[in-house]
Amino acid sequence: MLKIPFAKISCKGNEITYIKEVIESGWLTTATKAQRFEELFAEKVGSRYACAVNSCTAALHLGIEALGVKEGDKVFVPSMTFTSTAEVVRYLGAHPVFLDVEYGTSLLTPEIIKDAINRYPDVKFLIVVHYGGQPAEMINDSSSGILDICDKHGIKVLEDAAHAFPASLNGQMVGSIGHITCFSFYANKTITTGEGGMVTTNDQTLYNRIKVMRLHGIDRDVWDRYSSDSPSWEYDVVAPGYKYNMPDVNAAIGLAQLEQADYFRERRMQIAQYYYRELGNCNWIDLPVLRVDMSEHAWHLFPLVLNENSKVLRNDFIELMAKKRIGTSVHYKPLFHMTYYRDTYNLKSSDFPNSEKIWKGTVSLPIFPDLTYEELEYIVSTIKSIQLINS
Repeated sequence: MLKIPFAKISCKGNEITYIKEVIESGWLTTATKAQRFEELFAEKVGSRYACAVNSCTAALHLGIEALGVKEGDKVFVPSMTFTSTAEVVRYLGAHPVFLDVEYGTSLLTPEIIKDAINRYPDVKFLIVVHYGGQPAEMINDSSSGILDICDKHGIKVLEDAAHAFPASLNGQMVGSIGHITCFSFYANKTITTGEGGMVTTNDQTLYNRIKVMRLHGIDRDVWDRYSSDSPSWEYDVVAPGYKYNMPDVNAAIGLAQLEQADYFRERRMQIAQYYYRELGNCNWIDLPVLRVDMSEHAWHLFPLVLNENSKVLRNDFIELMAKKRIGTSVHYKPLFHMTYYRDTYNLKSSDFPNSEKIWKGTVSLPIFPDLTYEELEYIVSTIKSIQLINS
């Protein structure tokens, strides 16, 4: 019997070589590797600026702080996301206003945003999640995308692209579309630095604020101070910042992963195509709905939903897959089911019908570059046999 994890990172490039270079340099924290990672990442996504940080949560925090979110403000947040999307709002004493998502994509849509603005006209900030690696409809040919709607109503937008590298929308890379975009390089993401994140923007004012706040509000990079040929110990603290910089050890891994990013994305897409082909006729499964071409999707996740025709409930399905040594996961338990958000904001499942329907049946299948076709065949045959045995 095969044993297949839910996620497995591939480190077959220059990771060890670049890490060795950092160790031999005698300087392990933020320095030339992090700077180079920022430059190449900005080039890859087509943004003017990129700022490397130690997590996507840090990126989100820096991003909404730079946009001007303050205590008492309200921020639109999708209900189907990881807690960090909402918790950074609370870091600043602001309040998340949770929105239902589209069934099939788990994305916010222009229609959902229009309705939310009508119901909550006092909200002036939005965090959009590019769920699973599929970009939300930020822009479109009719100038009626999420960004257009928000610009019309004076709403500032931050894109949570933790799942969405490399992804694109109408040929434009995620990371260069809106005001601020935040990426994750956590261990199970499409590329990894172990722990890490990136903020991209085309706005120099936003970039300057993010860069200063990234490291204690100090007005000079540590590397600049310690690498100078002349005495340069003097610095100033211009704001009460945070400790969010990315060390060179992590950036070294990121540089090697970035070199392989296109291959990783192509391989993930091939796995997604296999799932669509082999599971497309299963009437007990709702497969992910595509709003973009497969080649524009990052394919971080492949979440299906066991619908009303399924002979097994989602939790039982996960247990049966585990008995066959196949790892799965759930993305996500909606935030209105989490005790803190539910009790603090008096949230009810009935207010989020699509998210609730997704939650009851969703399960994410393995999708990583080193997954073999033998393993894929085993996963698919196991899924079908579970339904057959329990029919």
